[in-house]
This record gives sequence, structure tokens and C-alpha cells, in this order.
Amino acid sequence: MSVAVQRFGQTTALSQLLLGATLGFGMRFWDAFAALTIGAVLLNVIAVAVGVIGQREGLPTAILSRWTGFGHAGSAVLGLVIALSCTGWFGVQTGLVGVALAGATGVLPAPVWSLVFGFAVTVIAACGVRWMAWTAYVTVPAFFLLLLWLVLAEVNDVGAAVSGPAPGPAIGLPTAITLVIGSFIVGAAIAPDLTRFNRSGWDVVKQTVFGVTAGEWVVSLAGVVIAHGLGTTDVMGVIGSSGGWIGALVVVTAVLKINDWNLYSASLGLVNFFDAVFALRISRAQVTVVVGLAGSSLAAAGIVHQFSHFLVLLGVVFPPVAGIMIAEYHLVRRWHNEIISTRPNVPRSAPAWVPVTAVVWPASAVLGELLPFGQSSVNSLVLAFALYASAGRLDLFQRRTRKATSREMSGEATAA
Repeated sequence: MSVAVQRFGQTTALSQLLLGATLGFGMRFWDAFAALTIGAVLLNVIAVAVGVIGQREGLPTAILSRWTGFGHAGSAVLGLVIALSCTGWFGVQTGLVGVALAGATGVLPAPVWSLVFGFAVTVIAACGVRWMAWTAYVTVPAFFLLLLWLVLAEVNDVGAAVSGPAPGPAIGLPTAITLVIGSFIVGAAIAPDLTRFNRSGWDVVKQTVFGVTAGEWVVSLAGVVIAHGLGTTDVMGVIGSSGGWIGALVVVTAVLKINDWNLYSASLGLVNFFDAVFALRISRAQVTVVVGLAGSSLAAAGIVHQFSHFLVLLGVVFPPVAGIMIAEYHLVRRWHNEIISTRPNVPRSAPAWVPVTAVVWPASAVLGELLPFGQSSVNSLVLAFALYASAGRLDLFQRRTRKATSREMSGEATAA
């Protein structure tokens, strides 16, 4: 239940509310529902395929990638990318909460509230998954109830909003589906960070389907209703107009249940990076505190908003990671025996680097972005899967890849 609630919390974010408003502005309610459902099905397939790997091996994404196509060096790069992306989004959302709390209280400026909120989330993430689970138990139902109140308070006739026409320019179903997939493709790609706590593959399926599908339906459809009822996509403006603590609490509960996971995944990525590159065994909690304070400070200074385009660009590199991991673990299986033979322990060696991945990863990201059709995240994931699987079929891997013992992989068990 704790994993299911946290997965649901990850998909019930402000971004999903904004997505729903975008779809609702250009589509009828049931057309938007169809797009959300189809997109959720595709996201579930990706998240389950990657998540089952994490559940079986009990390892987070960055470390697991050493034996699923990336090797020792590739996992270090991946860990750093995860850390940069998650820390950046942690800072952006912390700054958003600071503005909301400053407006609600009128006591302290937004930078101070950003520091206070960021420090609170840092403490929760540093204490680990149990604290994060209890945070989700509180914030997920609170956000749901506040969102329900927001819809009922702002939309005068919900029935008319559901049955009425779209207020804005039409959005086609294929475009809508790609928007839905793009909204959570990064979360699906790093699913092992969460699913490693599942007890079985069936749990991964049940909880992923529940979390992703219900998250898309509940929050995104609320955005659709708001767009229909008020004729706008400015959800943040609607939240602000609700006034006082209600609007602030909507933002706080929406951000808190996902920002602790941003910080948690960032710390796991950095632990793996320092172990792979410098053979340093660093406590995840210590890294969490440092990253949390840094992200909170950047949020207070307003600097993180200057990197929003860079953060979106980083999101393009994650889908190929999922494609490569799925292809290696479920199809190519070059290092499959090595990782399963040491369960439940971490293997003592890993390939130093995988030349095929060094080509497939960036090539898929670039081509996925440049293709004139489809959605870039989906394009890059499919390309990475196809290219890596083809390389395995053609036996382009070195039979005896040089291994990195990571000084006998001393830090991996601690990192995991």
C-alpha cells in the first residue's frame, strides 16, 4: 500500500492538472478521457517493463543500469544526469511553494518560505522511504480533497462543463496522446527507484496501473473540467484566485508528495556517481542533506527558473535509458546471468563501459527529437530499444568486455 500511495502521489502533481487543462481547452471531455486512458496504458507498459527489473533485482535505476546495458562508466553518467534533473525540478517546485506560502501568509517573503519548505522536504527525504510513505498518506488524500473543493468552488455547473464543447482551438487525439505520454515518461523511466520495494512482479503491475491510471484520470480530468467550466488553461491563476490558505495548501500538498522523491532519486544518482568515478562510499542521507540545501538555496535565489529549458532538455535523455534497459534485461540478456546469479547481493563486477550504448543512447535522444512525427520521448525510447536489440541480434557486443571491479564494487551495496 505504501508503494501504491507514493506512486499515486507522483502522478497527482500540478503538471498533470496543467496537462488536463491543456487537453480540456481543445477537446471535449470524453475525447480527453480517451487520450488520457490510451496514454496511461502506454505509460503503464513502459513503467511496468522497467519497474519489474527493479523489483527483481532490488536496485535503484542508476546502479541497476550497470548490468542493464550501461556499464560502470555509463551508470556514472546516468547517475549524474538523474541528479541534475531531479535537483533542478526540486528547486523549481520549491520556489513555487515559496511564492504560494508568501501570498497566503503575508508575513515572510517567498525566498524565506522556499528555504523553510525545502528544509522540511530535505529532512523527510533524508530519513528515508518510511517517512516519505507517511508523507504520502497525508498529502495524497489532502490534495485530492482540496482539488475536489477547488473544482466545486470555481466551476458553477460541473455537468455542463463535462458535456459542453471545448472552449479553445481543437487538439487532435494523436497530439493529445503524445502530450499525456510526455508528461510522465521520465517517471516511468526511473521506476526502479520505487519498485525495488515491491515484493513481487504482480505488485509492480497492480500498483503501477493503479497509480498511473488513477493519477491521470483524477487530476488530469479535474483540469479538463476547470478548462471547460472557466474557459482557461491558467490553472495556477485559478488556484491563486481561490484565495488564502486553500490555494496555498493545494500547491503545498501537490508539491510535497513528489518533491521528496525528486530529492531521493537525486541523492541515489549522486551516490552512484561518486562510487563509480571516485570509489567514495557516501551515505545517501548525507548526500540528500547537501543536495536539498543546495536546491532550496537556488529556489530562494530564483536561479533555478533560468534553467527550465535545460531541465526540459535533460528530460529527453531519460526515455532511451528505459528502452536500453528493457532491451538488455528482457531480450539481449548479455549480463543477465551475472546479475541474477548473485541475488540478493550486488554483483562484484560490471562491464567498464558498453560501446554500443555509448552510440545508441545519444543517437536515440537526438533522432527522437528531430523526427518530424510522433512525440520526442516516445520516439527516442522506441529507437533506443530497436537499435540496442538489433545490436544484440547482430552480436555487436564484445564477448569479453573489460570489467570494472569498482575496487571490487565496494560501495554498491551501501548505495543500494
